[in-house]
Amino acid sequence: MPTMDRRTFLKLLAMGATGASVVSFPWLQHAYAENFTPKDFYNVPKKGQMRILHTTDLHAQLLPVYFREPNVNLGFADAFNRPPHIVGEKLLETMQLPKDSIESYAYTYLDFEEAAKKYGKMGGYAHIKTLLDMLREQAGGVENTVTLDGGDLWQGSGTSLWTRGVDMVEASNILGVNVMVGHWEFTYEEQEVLSNVALFKGNFIGQNVRVKEDSLMDDNYAELVDKNDGRGLFDEDAGYAFQPYVMKEIGGKRLAIIGQAFPRTANANPPEFFPDWSFGLREDDMKALVRKVREEEKPDVVVMLSHNGMDVDIKMGENIPGLDAVFGGHTHDGMPQPIPVKNKETGKTCLVTNAGSNGKFVGVMDIDIQDGKPNLYYKMLPVITNMLDADPEMEAYLKQMRDTKYDEKIIESRNPERRYSKDRLGKTFKEILEEKLAIADRLLYRRGNFMGTWDQILCNALREEYDADIALSAGVRWGTTTLKGDWITMEDVMSQCSMTYAETYVNEMTGKQLLNVLEQVADNLFDPDPYLQSGGDMVRVGGMDYTIEPAKKLYERITDARLDDGTPIDPKKTYKVAGWAVVNHTPDGRLMWDVVRDYILKHKGEDNVLKLAKINHPKLIGVANNPGIADYPGKVN
Repeated sequence: MPTMDRRTFLKLLAMGATGASVVSFPWLQHAYAENFTPKDFYNVPKKGQMRILHTTDLHAQLLPVYFREPNVNLGFADAFNRPPHIVGEKLLETMQLPKDSIESYAYTYLDFEEAAKKYGKMGGYAHIKTLLDMLREQAGGVENTVTLDGGDLWQGSGTSLWTRGVDMVEASNILGVNVMVGHWEFTYEEQEVLSNVALFKGNFIGQNVRVKEDSLMDDNYAELVDKNDGRGLFDEDAGYAFQPYVMKEIGGKRLAIIGQAFPRTANANPPEFFPDWSFGLREDDMKALVRKVREEEKPDVVVMLSHNGMDVDIKMGENIPGLDAVFGGHTHDGMPQPIPVKNKETGKTCLVTNAGSNGKFVGVMDIDIQDGKPNLYYKMLPVITNMLDADPEMEAYLKQMRDTKYDEKIIESRNPERRYSKDRLGKTFKEILEEKLAIADRLLYRRGNFMGTWDQILCNALREEYDADIALSAGVRWGTTTLKGDWITMEDVMSQCSMTYAETYVNEMTGKQLLNVLEQVADNLFDPDPYLQSGGDMVRVGGMDYTIEPAKKLYERITDARLDDGTPIDPKKTYKVAGWAVVNHTPDGRLMWDVVRDYILKHKGEDNVLKLAKINHPKLIGVANNPGIADYPGKVN
């Protein structure tokens, strides 16, 4: 697959104009501002010698966004009634946060549209940069801080796809990210990953990413490593593809940061993108590494920078002695307070944190070392765009990048004949992404264990594209939110669909095969052992309703599956099923964002409103008293 030359891209940016800002919001235009100022809200005096700043799961959202938190995040077994599996008012009560507040808007789905209009969008790299700089200054200077990113940084937008993640690497360098781990980063080609690692000014780490034994002996891989100045083979004897950990001296104290990439990358994403690397949880290796780091490096503090998902992080905190804290990602859980976890072997407490997604939060941990023991102080800060000035340097970079013109060198698909769409040629990224498609007739969201309204649009588009009975769409947790009455733009569509394997397909499946797929995905989500979960949400199903009892076992959860017209799914009958984002082979269908764009344009009314006739919410059984569900629009027993 040909690749956009990164140095050429950066030269192109350097030649761009640096005029008007990309994002411009008035400062504190709402009534709530009378009660406090941004200086008060974001004033976090440092406690101790070192400060750790943490972001995760940005999914390439460089501009401010709306993102509605889930009203369904079910937990079972040990996870029942434990964060992050508590939603809405129960979460506010657990975390002792006020209702009808900035915190309520940031951490819950409650009154989301009203709160969104009151407080505005969240995140945006120009505003995150301002906040991080404030927090560094409050800590006495950058030398007393380290900035971590938990991965899923380079994927999730049109510009990240079209630049192969380069836009995010450069933005992260301006932001001042020091250390990161990966997941969707590995869904670019290996050469692209290594080139991006070379451009990144920080440390890309991961103790659980290994070079396969056959690849260690492969001349082609050796050539790839040589081409990238040794990147891709950090330690041949141990098989590490990247640094397993990094030592930092912060505020005169020694900090060890151990990396943990998403362990199920090879199951969740196409292995063709990383043929030479293997992944895994590798708990025993992590135990040995923590012990070695403790003995040889003599750190004051040891933390894990993780993309495991929060439930997995909690279990690892229980099982792995020697960790003081975990800075987690993957499951997009914005947790205002850390979860204290007691280690089974030592009895010592490890704090497990997760900094949400889409740039909505910055986690701040201050560490005070007294008599050789660390005292940890943690605070999560919602990034309210209207309360932060935009950083000029970041703003100028974003404008240059979005003014880049789309050309035939850009790769959109694994299919050579479909690497680019000719109607985009010559337009700037900004012109493409700001295209207005239709007006939303309701809140369009994705996040939640089951069907979202954005997911329904995707499924409807697939069914129409292929005249299919049923559509399946992956239950990924990325994708921004569109408010009722707002224009749906191409940028919104790309935030739902942008990936390097977005080809669509149609297959014939028997009813039994279809139900087995649903059962297997449900088991990945609801298995009581977090080590056996994938960390996503339930596959989205369009054109079909079903009942699910999540607490049951594999092949016992799904019942009463019916087509939209009420006809029961016949296990022996064959159905036409459309989908996208295939892991094991490359389909021949059009790219998902083009399918969705065409559907929206075709189905908007004369008033430009896109109306959804039905949402395929499954019926839920056995969860009525679960604190991980509230205000569910479907049936609950």
